[in-house]
Formats: sequence, structure tokens, C-alpha cells
Amino acid sequence: MPSAYASWVGQAVVLQVAAGDLRVPLRGVIVGETDGAVRFRVGDTWDIDIYKSMILAVEQDSWASLVMN
Repeated sequence: MPSAYASWVGQAVVLQVAAGDLRVPLRGVIVGETDGAVRFRVGDTWDIDIYKSMILAVEQDSWASLVMN
């Protein structure tokens, strides 16, 4: 069974991430995943791993298409 993140790989998204009492939207591209984390590219070259338990939501980044044009 494919994961919930498989359809988002390679797409510009906004991740809603929780860390303690903090809620933060992160813009970038999901580039891969492991069992417990999502590999997320912020900017052109900075890849970070975000624990899946910290992700509240994934949304398509509607601003990405405007910036690319």
C-alpha cells in the first residue's frame, strides 16, 4: 500500500508542522521518505528530514506556480 506522501513526491507543497506548542508552515518539495520521516527540500539545496508524527497536513503550494512564471 503506498504511503500518504507518495503522491506528493516531487511537487511543491506546504507542510503544516507541529513542534511542541509551535505550528509552522514550511514551503518546499517532498523528495522522498522513510518509514518514520519525510525528506523535504527547502530552497534549492537544503534537504531536511521531518518526522511524520510532526506533520499535521500537506497542501499544494498555490504560490509556487506564480513564482515559477
